[in-house]
Amino acid sequence: MLEYRYDTQLLIEGNNLDEDAINEYFVEHFAGDCLLAVGDDELIKIHFHTNEPWKVLEYCTTLGEIYDIVIEDMDRQSRGLKG
Repeated sequence: MLEYRYDTQLLIEGNNLDEDAINEYFVEHFAGDCLLAVGDDELIKIHFHTNEPWKVLEYCTTLGEIYDIVIEDMDRQSRGLKG
């Protein structure tokens, strides 16, 4: 079984976004791995493996508008099922 089950991906659109601050928040507040928070001050792409994707979504909505949200169940995928 995987340590972190959900591959969580989304885009955040906003003003004055800071990818370093977002990375730091994730590291300090969420359990997970494979973090990627890249972009510029108006658009950030998030990729993160976690067991609590709803917490990621909740935080990201405080930063701006979120869209292109994909949450895949990697445990199901590893068993050959739809994620």
